[in-house]
Amino acid sequence: MRQSERNKARKRRKKEALLVQEQFDELEQKLSLGFQNRQLLVTAFTHSSYVNEHRNEQQEDNERLEFLGDAVLELGVSHFLYEHEPLMAEGELTKLRAAIVCEASLVQFSNELSFGNYILLGKGEEQTGGRERPALLADVFEAFIGALYLDSGMSEVLRILNEVVFPKIKDGAFSHVMDYKSQLQEIVQQRERGALQYEILEERGPAHAKEFITVVKLGEQTLGSGMGRSKKEAEQEAARQAIGQLQRSFQKKE
Repeated sequence: MRQSERNKARKRRKKEALLVQEQFDELEQKLSLGFQNRQLLVTAFTHSSYVNEHRNEQQEDNERLEFLGDAVLELGVSHFLYEHEPLMAEGELTKLRAAIVCEASLVQFSNELSFGNYILLGKGEEQTGGRERPALLADVFEAFIGALYLDSGMSEVLRILNEVVFPKIKDGAFSHVMDYKSQLQEIVQQRERGALQYEILEERGPAHAKEFITVVKLGEQTLGSGMGRSKKEAEQEAARQAIGQLQRSFQKKE
């Protein structure tokens, strides 16, 4: 390679490095992060295709951080569920956690944070739509959690999860995998007396987009209400709300 070509290549690499630096400055500012080891953050977003095309940089891909982040994420979610779902049995906790950390959910979290914009990809992967590939986006979220854990500890990981993941759990975003009616029935049988009754209070909207509002009662007491696009969905939401109400009442008694 001639001297002029080497100079051009050197300038190109310098420009790329500056763009990467600016890219992760933006990400840190956006998420209020303060990485002590910036290289961990860069590695979390580095795909193997990028490493293959930049061998002279001795850059590591994110696969090891993904492995670590998977375990850290499971721990954080498990702790949250243990603390916030005291009436939920082990089998149901496992089912709910699996829904929260599955690929589809991780892609949602990653997209919410616009992580696809920051991934370092090889040209081939870029041209074939790798930046939007679900498996890649899920891997990056886990790798990011792993990097954050190594750099700043579990407290900083929980701060991010509190912003991105835990509110969705509280809002019932993963309720579709749960049988809240059965859970509520078990709780009532263990601690209360009487039979549960579900009543439809309102049915509204056109035939192709109906909404149902349902309440669940124990005797004359209304335990919870829910809305859904089907009677079953509305009953499940009412049961979920009722479980939350019972949890709060039990905690007050204790």
